[in-house]
Amino acid sequence: MFIAFYYLLRACGLKVSMNEWMTLTEALDRGLSGASLTGFYRLCRAVLVKTEADFDRFDLAFAEYFHGIESPETFPDELWRWLAEDVQIRDGNDKHMLDECLLELEELQRRLEERLKEQKERHSGGNYWIGTGGTSTMGHGGYHERGIRVGGEGRHRNAVQVAGERKFRDFRQDSILDARQFQMAFRKLRQYSSRLEGPRTELDIDETATQTGDNAGRLTLVWEKPRKNTIKLLVLFDSDGSMLPYGRLCNRLFHAVSKSSHFKDLKVYYFHNCVYEHLYKTPHCRKGEWIDTDWALKNLSQEYRLILVGDGTMAPSELLRKGGNSFIGLYNDTPGIEWLNRFRKRYGKSVWLNPIHRQEWDYTYGSHTLGIIKEIFPMFELTVDGLEAGIKKLLSGR
Repeated sequence: MFIAFYYLLRACGLKVSMNEWMTLTEALDRGLSGASLTGFYRLCRAVLVKTEADFDRFDLAFAEYFHGIESPETFPDELWRWLAEDVQIRDGNDKHMLDECLLELEELQRRLEERLKEQKERHSGGNYWIGTGGTSTMGHGGYHERGIRVGGEGRHRNAVQVAGERKFRDFRQDSILDARQFQMAFRKLRQYSSRLEGPRTELDIDETATQTGDNAGRLTLVWEKPRKNTIKLLVLFDSDGSMLPYGRLCNRLFHAVSKSSHFKDLKVYYFHNCVYEHLYKTPHCRKGEWIDTDWALKNLSQEYRLILVGDGTMAPSELLRKGGNSFIGLYNDTPGIEWLNRFRKRYGKSVWLNPIHRQEWDYTYGSHTLGIIKEIFPMFELTVDGLEAGIKKLLSGR
């Protein structure tokens, strides 16, 4: 059964044992996957993947073997079949686009619910139904400036809502060489560590090299008192959506942070587009897998240094309005900008790292919200140089 899939998983670096494969076979015999590919995917991942760091490898192998088929069950199967067919591209110069371009998120969500009840057939290139191409506010592969993407891949980075099961690229932990420069930047935070009282048992490499050179090359070992880590770091990652193109870059930063030994305490949480009432525990950003943002602000002391990682681009309503949360079913009573201001007030030593090149900040899609966030937090490029500049800012304070 799917023996080629087994060997593909092994070839992709997943350590799937024969016992685990037989367990999967038994689970399938008992009907635990249901009758959907989505159920099979979830069952495979639960049985075969041992660590969250391997989710990305599993996703890549699964997509290759099953040719990227997706069947989220929150929308009718027939709708997903229509959306999976070839996209018929049409001219985006449509009179209905101007009429609907300023629709807010609540209105878009209401219209999506109405279309789901009304639609009975596939549509492509239109301006009303859930379909492909065209200028409708719902579907994928089209040209509307504000809409809800349903299925497919985002082409123009202008969907304010992605419906169905959210795709993600987990932050893998195997990019050791790529992350080394980031790790070197984080070492600058050791300036906040203090020396322990007691004997000198830690080799001072820099001073040893200096004195050995001064001593005509004769080795002179210099010892120092060991340091005690006193840095507390809080890192918030924007996950999925417009951040997907920067997955590898964020992976390097995540690896550098998680593997660093320079922190007394490290907290890592996730958000999607903007911070609201909840911070997610994993990059999946799934409902219920979170902590209350208010709890974090009250219980994580002002001693923490704060780093936010994200592109800062979103619909203005997501940042500035109540109910702007782009997750269907999650209504935020407090605008996202107020939450960001609370974090800035709570953690005076805080920076924002942006994967978009600095020269594009004023022109990229979503530059309006990016500019507002830039006025709240000192913002730096997510590059080695940008990270080093951000670290210096954390060292100097506000």
